[in-house]
Amino acid sequence: MLKLNPEETIKKIEAPFLKSDLPKLSIGDNVKIGIKIIEGNKERVQFYEGTIIAKKNSSLNTTVTVRKIFQGIGVERVFLLHSPKIDSITVLRSSKVRRAKLYYLRNLKGKAGRLKQIFK
Repeated sequence: MLKLNPEETIKKIEAPFLKSDLPKLSIGDNVKIGIKIIEGNKERVQFYEGTIIAKKNSSLNTTVTVRKIFQGIGVERVFLLHSPKIDSITVLRSSKVRRAKLYYLRNLKGKAGRLKQIFK
């Protein structure tokens, strides 16, 4: 009788749900994420554009926190990358960062909150 580790069993169950077409995302990237929204009986895609300030990797439960400034107020949203509600992810710009989490951007306003762009 074969014995499987619980981790191996979980990986086998999660495998069909993992998306393979995700771009390589890193902290400081400016991204545009298309989210499927259902209004009544119609479905449409709404885009959310901002900077990735945090990323948590754990296979199927990989999440990114995206921050944008909307009408002078900072708005953060956490996205589950492998969710069926995520339609598309596009990397618009990459930035040079020296930290794994950019929570310090929460306290900065205007030009002080800009990140230095890197060209790939």
